[in-house]
Amino acid sequence: MQHLMPATYHVPVLLSECLDGLILNPDGVYVDLTFGGGGHAEAILQRIEKGQLYAFDQDPDAKQNAAQFKNDSRFHFIDSNFRYFRKYLRMYGVSSVDGILADLGISSHQINSAERGFSTRFDALLDMRMSQEGDLTAAIILNEYTEQQLQAMFSEYGEVRNARTLAKTIASARNQFRISTVEQLNEICQPFAPKQKRNKYLAQVYQALRIEVNQEMIALEEMLQESIKVLKPGGRIAAISYHSLEDRLVKNMTNYGNKSGEAQKDFFGNLIRPLKPINKKPITPSEPELIQNPRSRSAKLRIAERIKENG
Repeated sequence: MQHLMPATYHVPVLLSECLDGLILNPDGVYVDLTFGGGGHAEAILQRIEKGQLYAFDQDPDAKQNAAQFKNDSRFHFIDSNFRYFRKYLRMYGVSSVDGILADLGISSHQINSAERGFSTRFDALLDMRMSQEGDLTAAIILNEYTEQQLQAMFSEYGEVRNARTLAKTIASARNQFRISTVEQLNEICQPFAPKQKRNKYLAQVYQALRIEVNQEMIALEEMLQESIKVLKPGGRIAAISYHSLEDRLVKNMTNYGNKSGEAQKDFFGNLIRPLKPINKKPITPSEPELIQNPRSRSAKLRIAERIKENG
């Protein structure tokens, strides 16, 4: 069955590497945890025959995109944050799966939708919610978090060097006016951004806000833990991350089965871990892909396989 992905929505990153890494079983059960524009999902459906694909996404635009597969009996779309995916799979009677794909981060479509407030390039309300059902927005964080909370957020989630000074300036500015637009936040950040690296600095600030609004790191940790429980022995997970915080968590979970990255050993000194990494180093985009899709430059793909209980 032929499907057409929305051409301008989001170019699927590391597509062939993901599919090859998952070792798709034509009759297997697969999960696409970040459906988006459906690029990865379309490619999976082309590789499976009697298999099933369960796709998740909390973004309302993704739900509309999923309509392109409505006549395909192998496809099931679930409008939910991926942290709850195991619960929803059980509702479909699915207890274990052959492969899981997670293309983390924000889509090109979301960045280019000015009204969503994800981008530093368009003046809009500071929203940044992946799902409009959530109550917390970037504007609420900037106006209601304590100075200490803001500093911790910018430091941990954005790795912003002068997080303390920025938090103090935001706390001072909001006493004069409510910070509600992209333009206002950009102006507040302006004195702290290095001249040659203004865009990178703003990207770090916006990344921290987006992660906090959507609880991305908490959701990612929960999703990875649930993946370990739902993968069949020999089943694989392929996760694409776009910044060091995500990649570090994915690496620790796929290498050691915990977020701290600490090796746990049994009485005989053997490593105890539920997954084994397939690639020691993350897979990155090829030169042709970087030329075709410059936004893929920060992508890192890690693939891991569920170890059989007896090792």
